[in-house]
Amino acid sequence: MHKVLLELETSLQQAEVRGDRQVLDALLADDFFEFGASGGRWNKAQVLQSLPQQVFIERRISEFSLLPLAPDLAQVTYLCNNAAAGGRAASSAWRSSLWRCREGRWQMLFHQGTPRPSA
Repeated sequence: MHKVLLELETSLQQAEVRGDRQVLDALLADDFFEFGASGGRWNKAQVLQSLPQQVFIERRISEFSLLPLAPDLAQVTYLCNNAAAGGRAASSAWRSSLWRCREGRWQMLFHQGTPRPSA
């Protein structure tokens, strides 16, 4: 489970996935919602509409941890480091996702980003 969910989270940081509405649709549960590091709240439809249009920023995952909550539900947490891009300084945020497995397929149910203060 650890390897699968790390791979799924990592894929969501890639330009190819972030720009592909069909892939995003498959990765996000229909009842998905997110509290972003910017303070915004988004549902699946809003993410599918906006994410492919966003300017890509390279991200790296570190300190990845998994907590199984049930056989079909897990929480992952990690530090996401964003590269400097488009006049924006490099930044990082603590991230947490809930993943649910239905019919053998993991989908993200919830995601939250919390900005990490600059050192």
